[in-house]
Amino acid sequence: MSDTVTERPAAQHGVVKDLSFLDRWLPAWIIAAMVVGLFLGRVVPGLGTALEAVKVGEVSLPIAIGLLVMMYPVLAKVRYDETHRVTGDRKLLGLSLVLNWLVGPALMFALAWIFLPDLPEYRTGLIIVGLARCIAMVLIWNDLACGDREAAAVLVAINSVFQVMAFGLLGWFYLQLLPSWLGLPTTSAQFSMGAIVLSVLVFLGIPLLAGFLTRTLGERAKGREWYENTYLPTIGPFALYGLLFTIVLLFALQGDAITSNPWDVARIALPLLVYFLAMFGVGLLASRGMGLNYAKSTTVAFTAAGNNFELAIAVAIGTFGVTSGQALVGVVGPLIEVPVLVALVYVSLWAGRKLFPGDRTVPIR
Repeated sequence: MSDTVTERPAAQHGVVKDLSFLDRWLPAWIIAAMVVGLFLGRVVPGLGTALEAVKVGEVSLPIAIGLLVMMYPVLAKVRYDETHRVTGDRKLLGLSLVLNWLVGPALMFALAWIFLPDLPEYRTGLIIVGLARCIAMVLIWNDLACGDREAAAVLVAINSVFQVMAFGLLGWFYLQLLPSWLGLPTTSAQFSMGAIVLSVLVFLGIPLLAGFLTRTLGERAKGREWYENTYLPTIGPFALYGLLFTIVLLFALQGDAITSNPWDVARIALPLLVYFLAMFGVGLLASRGMGLNYAKSTTVAFTAAGNNFELAIAVAIGTFGVTSGQALVGVVGPLIEVPVLVALVYVSLWAGRKLFPGDRTVPIR
């Protein structure tokens, strides 16, 4: 099957034009959001309690709203009538499944034992993060790096199905069976299937359905040209607004834990940093080696590197408690992931011209 991506110049240039100011200064906005979140968490009494008062599963409702606002514009951009070209691409699907469900969990297990052999709670938390494959923020990073939107939507949906089916089994394997084979201490954990299903339904199901209905009804009412040249540029910036809003809330909720345990946070951050960089690099190079174009390679790399921190936090809190070391790892995860994957967006845009010469899916800008 052909590995080209359908051209959509008008829509792409319109969205890029509207987002260029945000895109150009995105690292600055993210740093500012982190600082604002830490400041609010420290100086506003009871803010954390108020934010945690209403939850979706174990995730604060305001954070859930921020995530939904973040994801909707990206999923509204997907051309759902073109997803068939992705589902028929066996190289892309096979590579993504191997990276997400074999390489990723195994790498995180190894890093957890290498970097945290003396801290069992943090080690277990890292392994849980490695099992929770990304279904949310990866869509933002993929879109900023000009990856294949249709491929991202399909891979995220497949990850969601595997998450429901395989999370508990893999948790048992990496926390009990494999350590016992290696003569290492084991961890007993009962994962809530309800938490896993709720995470998938809320953080993927709602924005996916909204995006699909918006495109279908919008194109039916006013045509594709209006939808992609007028509607999408209007809603596009809200993806980054939602991202920054979510980052502010995450830091506000966990500011005390982060500032009061800086050494613990640093020890957790190091294996996470190695994990994100390794998974992205392996994903990008393996995709290129298999003959995928820039857009699809970028999508495979980001879906391999990202993790579903909403699910990891929910599972850690539900299994080990809100004050546990496992829960702290779940919180630290996105705080490391966000700036690292933003940096990898720029790496991807730079590397595209070097690794994929002559590929017309490489962004010009």
